[in-house]
Amino acid sequence: MKKKLILILLILIVLGVALFIGKNDIYKYLYPKKYSNYVEFYSKEYNLDENLVYSIIKAESKFKEDAVSRKGAKGLMQIGDGTRDWAAEELKLEKVDIFKPQDNIRIGCWYLNTLYKEFGKTDLVIAAYNGGSGNVKKWLSDEEYSKDGENLHIIPFSETDNYLDKVKKNYEQYNKLYSKEGRK
Repeated sequence: MKKKLILILLILIVLGVALFIGKNDIYKYLYPKKYSNYVEFYSKEYNLDENLVYSIIKAESKFKEDAVSRKGAKGLMQIGDGTRDWAAEELKLEKVDIFKPQDNIRIGCWYLNTLYKEFGKTDLVIAAYNGGSGNVKKWLSDEEYSKDGENLHIIPFSETDNYLDKVKKNYEQYNKLYSKEGRK
């Protein structure tokens, strides 16, 4: 009986050590850097933190390039048809396949950059990416949602509020795993 107990204890110790040593590998599996060639290239082109782009892709599609939302947003970064058409016009793209990772990530990064130019703060950019820039502008001008007109203290759309939390948690984890502090 004593030998069995020692053996079980030894197995538990070995498993615990293996789990501790492999913890980062497990987290990197849960927070992958898929499509890194496109994410890195377009993040740099549009002056974005690549970890934020990965965080949004994880929240939007869990890295499924053929994802389609209930509202019809498509691809890795869940680009709506209006945003796709606007980006194609602004970027002078003749042919866009929104399910093609390169096109989707390019347009998603362009759109995030556009939102940064408009709002300047990561929380507002993330909220606008999900809830729309018109809504974020409206909320910022309403004292019920913004005490200072520069930050959102309450987000009236629960979906957008939850989305902001999810992306921020992803972003924090990506920054921890891949040694970056991120942008504020």
